[in-house]
Amino acid sequence: MTRRRFIADTFFPATGRPTTAALTGDQALHLARVLRAEPGQIFDVVANGFLHRAEITTVADQEVRFILHEELEADSALPIHLLLAIFKFDHFEWAIEKATELGVAHITPILARRTEKHLALAATKRAERWRRIALEASKQSRRTDIPEIADPSHLKLALEQERSSSRILLSETEQTTTLSNALIQSAPLTSPTLLQAPPAQSTHTLALAIGPEGGWTPEEISLFTQHQWKSVTLGPRILRAETAAIAAIAIASTHLNCPLYISSSNA
Repeated sequence: MTRRRFIADTFFPATGRPTTAALTGDQALHLARVLRAEPGQIFDVVANGFLHRAEITTVADQEVRFILHEELEADSALPIHLLLAIFKFDHFEWAIEKATELGVAHITPILARRTEKHLALAATKRAERWRRIALEASKQSRRTDIPEIADPSHLKLALEQERSSSRILLSETEQTTTLSNALIQSAPLTSPTLLQAPPAQSTHTLALAIGPEGGWTPEEISLFTQHQWKSVTLGPRILRAETAAIAAIAIASTHLNCPLYISSSNA
């Protein structure tokens, strides 16, 4: 039987490989009240990016403490930075959840020219909710890390700060270059050193940009071109932004030699 997995809220020591950890808040309450946890029970606990077999030492509604035993084998996040233009929040949040399940390392919500004004105004206040969604999706999909969800950013600033070695723009105006072909041509993605680097030391090797409903404006396309992004297509069909994001991540994962594990369980 697969052990339940939790992501620690606190751990000690605060750097390196921790030896003790704790769940607090809602996680502790769920473990104490719903699962009726007791000292001595064993769970899988992620602390500071390391997965451990962990034994409960104390249980309370406010905090459940663990001693961390042997470190377990775990997969790293995909070295993908998803720049996702903000669109209708229910669809946007679904995209964050699924991108997390698929393993992306970093998501930046983008305030695009065609992002609806009321969504743009409310986006900053939604960032913490998006981080909670990523946390829950990480636990559900048994990740050993949580993707970083950045504060919403205007496109110009995001492009100026991007350092990924390969930068790919999904564009409805591109008709010939497919995402798969662009990835095959991206030599840095096949580097064993980059792919095997620990999560704390690696950098994003691939940035994917997905536009809002209505697409990128000509001015935004020009910005991408100035910053050496390559435009690609996913094919002849018109996809919703959230569908395009998930399709692109799945395609990219095959070129990164990172298998996806499919499960029907929500445990």
